[in-house]
Amino acid sequence: MNEPVLVESVGYSSACQGCGAEAACCGVQALVGEALRWDVESRCQACGFAVAVCGGDLPEDLRGRLLAEHGRARLQVAPPARNAAVMRVLRSELGIGLDGVRAVLDQVLAGQYEGTLPEMELLARKLRASGIEATAARVVD
Repeated sequence: MNEPVLVESVGYSSACQGCGAEAACCGVQALVGEALRWDVESRCQACGFAVAVCGGDLPEDLRGRLLAEHGRARLQVAPPARNAAVMRVLRSELGIGLDGVRAVLDQVLAGQYEGTLPEMELLARKLRASGIEATAARVVD
């Protein structure tokens, strides 16, 4: 089954790399199939300088902007989740060892593991593919 593309974006300003004037920026994080992607585009109206960057890990400043704009999402698993199966998926997707995955599992089971909606939905999709009922939901305070 093809899962829908999930996109979060944020607009902001920063200093132009070409002339120092205020440049308009747009940052995006998207979940496309089973892959997280991100990009940032910037264009200066004053001098016309434009740049686009993408690839690698999501930059922390973009992640922070997305979380501030859209809020956090939480990964939820339906009981009775099989802890070993959940841990296997989390270790694989997060690239963490046994000690780290136990702490993350505790947060997931307590309904406290949070991130951007695309990040949490990717984990939920991976868990569902392993037969574990999981969802990603926006945190409502």
